[in-house]
Amino acid sequence: MSTKKLPELLAPAGTLDAFKTAILYGADAIYAGLPGFSMRARAKIDVEGVKTGIELAHAAGKKVYLAFNLFAHDFEYANMPRVADVIKYLGPDALIVSDPGIVMWVRENFPDMPIHISTQANICSAKTVKFWQNAGAKLCVLAREVTHAEFKSIRAACPDVGLEIFVHGAMCMSYSGRCLLSNFITGRPANRGACAQLCRWKYDVILRERDSGVEMPIEEDARGAYIMNSKDLCLMPRLADVISAAPDSLKIEGRNRSEYYVGSVVNAYRCAMDAYAANPENFDPAPFMDALNRLETRGYTTAFFDGPLGPDAHNYDTTRSTSDWHAAGVVVDVTDEHIAFELRNETRVGDEITFIVPGQIDGVSVELKELINAKNGESVQKLAAGMGNTILIPRAWFGDAWTDKIVPYVLAYKHK
Repeated sequence: MSTKKLPELLAPAGTLDAFKTAILYGADAIYAGLPGFSMRARAKIDVEGVKTGIELAHAAGKKVYLAFNLFAHDFEYANMPRVADVIKYLGPDALIVSDPGIVMWVRENFPDMPIHISTQANICSAKTVKFWQNAGAKLCVLAREVTHAEFKSIRAACPDVGLEIFVHGAMCMSYSGRCLLSNFITGRPANRGACAQLCRWKYDVILRERDSGVEMPIEEDARGAYIMNSKDLCLMPRLADVISAAPDSLKIEGRNRSEYYVGSVVNAYRCAMDAYAANPENFDPAPFMDALNRLETRGYTTAFFDGPLGPDAHNYDTTRSTSDWHAAGVVVDVTDEHIAFELRNETRVGDEITFIVPGQIDGVSVELKELINAKNGESVQKLAAGMGNTILIPRAWFGDAWTDKIVPYVLAYKHK
């Protein structure tokens, strides 16, 4: 059996639950934000949550990289002694930075800390990679605008520095996230994780006559005009080409996403990468794409992988999800008799839910013959999500399909 060396699979974590699911579903490393000082400043995790996540990851043999990729103003350097204390307390495996001033600060204050250069630095060439390597970077995250052919050229010219690429997640319609629209129109800075996502808004296009100033609406049909609504990046269809080009790390976007998203995407790519490593000549991405198609998504695109974008890279009709599935819930406890399953969407008697089994692309399905409210043991016809609402599912309902891989933090999905 052939065994190919695989790149690192890097997962996002904006919550402690996302940390736990990323670990469970096979991520090699996890990246999280330094609260208040990264591109996801609004992530729902505080310093203690990040500390716990790092301890869990290290106990599982995983690495954690801390995003510190803001562009700092002069006044913010006054807070750096406090930031240094937080970094020492957390003990990450690397810092992800983009501002040259922050790079210099890290080298002065943490000379042994590996530096990863963020995609915010817009690295598109071998020359730029070498610049950052000479500045002390151990790894460079390439811009999403880099094509596959360009990546191979950069790899050949830069064999002794880490290269990371995005393989899955939302696409920013401005240049690698350097967007002024949100800050200019709403006062919410994109580079601090507060982006209002104006590229997802519906716009009416107005024609203004230059001399008279008369404004006339340009006619459109009922579907609206989502003129900047990119589909989500997904390189699963080209994963064999991606891996064969020898990147060091494959990155999944989504620090503001749910644990369901993180676990589902990580499991799909983990299973796909392992399948490729075992038999690269016969690798088929189709079953792994089926798993990704169950996520709520705006549709998928390979973006700049093959060069300039085609018309299918955007969804001009809607920003709504194209999926017929959604999160059902997460396992919170397992006993010899039943599992306790916390709901993420309303669930009814007769619903079929499918558990995403770690390390397997095929899930395990069970029909809910009744709903047993875990709070009082009563049988109900339906139960809403929220308030910690949890149902008990007897293990006997699984029959021969039961697997000991169904443990706390295993996720499940169902039809909408």
